[in-house]
Amino acid sequence: MAQKVITIFTDDLTGEESTEAATHTLSLDGVTYEIDLSPDSYDQLLEAVGPFLKAGRKTGKGRKPRKAAAGNAAGNEDTAAIRAWAKSSGYNVSDRGRVPAEIREAYQKAK
Repeated sequence: MAQKVITIFTDDLTGEESTEAATHTLSLDGVTYEIDLSPDSYDQLLEAVGPFLKAGRKTGKGRKPRKAAAGNAAGNEDTAAIRAWAKSSGYNVSDRGRVPAEIREAYQKAK
């Protein structure tokens, strides 16, 4: 069985699809938020909070924005291939959750 994983990046503010959406982290009053924004929405965010950022003090260095769900897209594809191989090779592997390390190692050796 073949499986195709399609990742659609969506701007959390507008709900529109965007290939350029990135995840941004904000913190206010001890609560941290993550939001996926296209460049236009990010510009709106900066315009809205810009005056407050200029008047405030930095207390540490934050993370760089990352591509929305970028780490998961390739990992899911790998995992799907590993699961398919494991099942066809007689391994007992669940359809969800983490694939055990010994199955991943066996898959790498079989490649």
